[in-house]
Amino acid sequence: MSGKLGKTAEQRLAILRNQASELLWYGRITTTHARAKELQPYVEKIITKAIRVYDLNEETEVVTTDKKGKEIKSKVIKDSPKKLAVRRAIMGKLRDLQEVKAFNEKKSDFKKRTADIKHPLMEKLFNEIAPKYAQRAEELGQGGGYTRIYLLGTRKGDNAEEAIIELV
Repeated sequence: MSGKLGKTAEQRLAILRNQASELLWYGRITTTHARAKELQPYVEKIITKAIRVYDLNEETEVVTTDKKGKEIKSKVIKDSPKKLAVRRAIMGKLRDLQEVKAFNEKKSDFKKRTADIKHPLMEKLFNEIAPKYAQRAEELGQGGGYTRIYLLGTRKGDNAEEAIIELV
């Protein structure tokens, strides 16, 4: 039994998850017009959720003891419970992409750059994309409209209508 896009629900969700992850990571992807139209509301809802909670952090004081038995107090900034719940919900809707080593980057530099990042796509979504669109919403006084679709014409092999979907 097939649903939208001529795929089963499981296949369709896998396509949406993969394409949404790629779109958020790279900022623009080329796909068919039908898939772009399905992808647009999926990605916009994810971005809206991230915008609502991206700045909800909790600062806690952690006491640790060193080798000599001396107590050391340090402040740790963590996600609030609400932000953590949204982060986990979004992780269920996206595929976790990993950082790639740049062409001329040394392995040691790459490891240093990515040492404390477990989920690079989530970090990008909450630290770059959400603040950018939150500021845009304040300036324009409206939310939504985070993506744009351009039609490219038909594909040579199967005559499918192609489109570029990008973050605005």
